[in-house]
Amino acid sequence: MSLLNMGLIALLAGSVLALGYAMNRTRWVFKQPVQNERLKRISGYVSEGAMAFLTREFSVLLPFVAIVAVFLAVSNQGILRFQALSFVLGAGTSALAGFIGMKVATAANSRTTHAARTGINEALKVSFTGGSIMGMSVVGLAMFGILVILFVAGLFIEFSIEVFSEQILQIVSGFSLGASSMALFARVGGGIFTKAADVGADLVGKVEAGIPEDDHRNPATIADNVGDNVGDVAGMGADLFESYVGSIVGAMILGAASAGSELLRFRLSIFPLILAASGVLASLIGIRFVRIKKGRSPQKALNTGTFSAAAISALFTFVAAWFLLRGESFEFGGYIRIFIASVLGMVAGLSLGLLTEYYTGTGTRPVKQIVKACETGPATTLITGMGVGMASSFLPIVVIVIAIILGNLLAGLYGVAIAALGMLMTLGIQLAVDAYGPIADNAGGLAEMSEFPPEVREITDELDAVGNTTAAIGKGFAIGSAALTSIILFSAFQKQVGITLEDVSLLNPLVISGLLLGAVIPYLFSSLAMSAIGDAAFAMIEEVRRQFREKPGILQETEEPDYKRCVDISTTSALKKMMLPGIIAIVTPLLVGFLGGVNMLLGLLIGVTASGVVLAIFMANSGGAWDNAKKMIESGDSHGKGSEAHKAAVVGDTVGDPFKDTAGPSLNILIKVMAVVSLVIAPILKNLQ
Repeated sequence: MSLLNMGLIALLAGSVLALGYAMNRTRWVFKQPVQNERLKRISGYVSEGAMAFLTREFSVLLPFVAIVAVFLAVSNQGILRFQALSFVLGAGTSALAGFIGMKVATAANSRTTHAARTGINEALKVSFTGGSIMGMSVVGLAMFGILVILFVAGLFIEFSIEVFSEQILQIVSGFSLGASSMALFARVGGGIFTKAADVGADLVGKVEAGIPEDDHRNPATIADNVGDNVGDVAGMGADLFESYVGSIVGAMILGAASAGSELLRFRLSIFPLILAASGVLASLIGIRFVRIKKGRSPQKALNTGTFSAAAISALFTFVAAWFLLRGESFEFGGYIRIFIASVLGMVAGLSLGLLTEYYTGTGTRPVKQIVKACETGPATTLITGMGVGMASSFLPIVVIVIAIILGNLLAGLYGVAIAALGMLMTLGIQLAVDAYGPIADNAGGLAEMSEFPPEVREITDELDAVGNTTAAIGKGFAIGSAALTSIILFSAFQKQVGITLEDVSLLNPLVISGLLLGAVIPYLFSSLAMSAIGDAAFAMIEEVRRQFREKPGILQETEEPDYKRCVDISTTSALKKMMLPGIIAIVTPLLVGFLGGVNMLLGLLIGVTASGVVLAIFMANSGGAWDNAKKMIESGDSHGKGSEAHKAAVVGDTVGDPFKDTAGPSLNILIKVMAVVSLVIAPILKNLQ
């Protein structure tokens, strides 16, 4: 069996396992009962709003996909024109993964609420199964897309390592660009949607009207629940879909460009495909371990599954390295080093998650500091929260730096690539744990709106509290994987243009100019996202106030709120405001590369990666800390709900929401998109040198 066929079989097996699981579990979720008529009606509003937004978003993005595909077809020659089809496939599979995740999540939320009437174990089973469908759909579709590209390219090209690295992998990079582009717009658009609704619902409902969160009398509450799915299910799925694809493609390129014999370089480029397939099997086994035993918390059940999958994937990695690389003599010294680099990535990912949990989790010292600050008003709440966010940036960066240095010492840039892939190897279960959060959150909201008994809400609240932690950990994990993935793609770009870092002087004015420009891009990007949320939230607040003013019967429950109007405000604002940040991310490396040259583009990529990663950690963690400080007060700390401390906490959470759910997560994709765009245009820039 040839090495390429081995890689194709691995991709086929992995995608069949992942997609087969997703299809089977989807049928199971939809078979779960929803007997309460009010619950059916309200959850129908959420599902209808979510799917309507996704449909309108895809229709807006179709012209963009077509334009980029035409550009790639015209600017390339010969077999490289397949890059245009590869781009379309990447965009299409990313969109399909988001669609599947959204469809299942909006079905699983009401079924989780109904299952909570029986007990917490039943509710966890439904919500986690819904999240696992999203996770396995993402990895399955990503592997299937790469499989199709490699198979089709193999029909037209006779393989050699030079052709593989210079043409085949360049075509595959188009798939990564398609995934990146859809992820960027999904993250920005979904984030604007959800935070416009969330801010409007909180400020007018909880602060001004004094009604509970998720109260059915609040006109913005349906839009808020729709936003949880749009931003945290479809958005996060697209984000990690793109990281997963980018890490595989980047590792393949760096493996093919390594020193050594042609056979060795081929093996190094196929090895990432074997790891990806192994990760699917490890994730499926880990999912089986997610069970609540009597007296245990949902968090422990989720941790058991995650850690089990990581341990199993480490074993699979050792076997794969032994089988494929054993006996080979190459520059970094053998298969053991490759195995250690992969484990290094897993450890780094878990470390980032634990650090994120420390800085944002309920009851931790940093969050208690914010709770204390809430007692003296909104100003100290904001100051303390920003201080926590800034402090939280240091240790995660240290972890990322250690992973980069050790990965490089173990196996050069290829070691860094394998570390990044190791971090993402069990993405199936990692994304399942993350997507479980918004499903549980929606279940709690539906229980409140449907006026279920208090014991049901207690169960959904317990699941939701765990979901907040898993969401924060997921964001930390996404940032870490984005940092390593962007470095891989940056390194692959450097290999493709045919220069070494020793050729690039930091005293070169073009490099310095690119670096400074790259450092400021994340701030411009975040500014546009924050301003978009501010404008959309203003419109939402005015609409909710109008409905309360013109329909006084809403609060007396004699009139029905106009939910659709609020959903439409969020949808229109998101689709209108998401385009400019996305265009900046895609166009900037094109302009810098063609006008400033390779050196300036290298500086740009260094600057945007360094600045973007730090800013993303600060925003995500400060927002998460504000959120859980509010929840601690609502649970009884600092005089509880309705107190002045609670009002200050709501203000902090309102500021933190766009930080942690829009601007911060979007920066993950920004740095990867700019690296992928640079990689795609690398052959053109090389010819212009």
